[in-house]
Amino acid sequence: MSTIEKAVDSIPFLDLVTPHLELEEDLVAAFRKALHTAGFIGGAAVADFEQAFAAFCNVEHAIAVGNGTDALRFALMAAGIAPGDVVVTVPNTFIATTEAISQAGAHPEFVDIDERSCNLSIAALRAYLEEGCQRDANGRLVSRRSGRPVTAVLPVHLYGQMAEMDALAELAERYGLIVIEDACQAHGAEYFSKKTNAWRRAGSIGHAAAFSFYPGKNLGACGEGGAVTTNDAQLAQKIRMIRDHGQSRKYYHEIEGYNGRLDSIQCAILSAKLPHLEGWNASRRDRAVEYNRLLAGIEGLILPCEPDWSRSVYHLYVVRTQNRDGLMRHLNAAGIGTGIHYPVPLHLQAAYARLGYKAGDFPIAEAAATSVLSLPMFPQLTSEQQARVSISVRDFVKK
Repeated sequence: MSTIEKAVDSIPFLDLVTPHLELEEDLVAAFRKALHTAGFIGGAAVADFEQAFAAFCNVEHAIAVGNGTDALRFALMAAGIAPGDVVVTVPNTFIATTEAISQAGAHPEFVDIDERSCNLSIAALRAYLEEGCQRDANGRLVSRRSGRPVTAVLPVHLYGQMAEMDALAELAERYGLIVIEDACQAHGAEYFSKKTNAWRRAGSIGHAAAFSFYPGKNLGACGEGGAVTTNDAQLAQKIRMIRDHGQSRKYYHEIEGYNGRLDSIQCAILSAKLPHLEGWNASRRDRAVEYNRLLAGIEGLILPCEPDWSRSVYHLYVVRTQNRDGLMRHLNAAGIGTGIHYPVPLHLQAAYARLGYKAGDFPIAEAAATSVLSLPMFPQLTSEQQARVSISVRDFVKK
């Protein structure tokens, strides 16, 4: 009997116990092999996972690193982002996105989001590039706001759905920008590219992409973990050096680097889980369809938008409502777990007061922050549990 079946009176926001119990023998075997071989750092377990994850993402290279923040930071560094450069991103994301920009020596600037998808707004990015930037005497694109060179854009594939990558890539090419995908919530998400007339996986379109394997992700480790994906062999090699103290081989340091390796036990655990990811993602999509059916027509409740060109993997199922806090309290009182992703946009965080943004600068992101609510979403969620969630939501609306 699963943890969910035992806890019939409550519905967790996320169940991490059941899938691990289902794979317990495989996971324990991975740990046991490391004990028997003393293979804790590097080696075949790391190489095997990197090869398998690269194949999953349809890219040439995957480089396992310590966590998703490392993946973002190392990707920016390896792509040539220089200290003082501007990297453009969105304000409605976890702070790791902008921490990585700052820790790479760069300067984050924001554009607003699309009201329907909550991903980066192409119109806002275009306006930023056309009106918020100018060319200096050397022909470099420079931010009018900060006077710094603008060199990269970092779209966030939020909640498991990819940003509008064709239009973004077109703007990036026109303005000479590097594209680094934040795919930390989008393992297996797909985007139909009219440029290639094919579905493309998250992590396969930009110059590089960052993934997180934090335990709650669609593909989660039993601890911290991350990876960078890319089709650029030189960039991949540089990331391998950066993650390992700048070594090209042991004790020969071509650059200063970091201790950002992902240990072999976590790689072995991820390798055991990876064959199940397609099925888990399919289940999440099925659960999203069921939620859409059950919650349709509820006054004042905005459901997730999935365009025809998107195949979301629903890392989160996020609704929006003006009385978000009241609905959250109502659901929690009914034993239904919820989450808010994210309650304060980054441009209004104390950590970024130095950037000089103010309330009203990004109205769509600010409105989302006060209205988004994440409902229970995980592959083992049952139809009965979803029915309880929908009944509780409808009961609140009737009050």
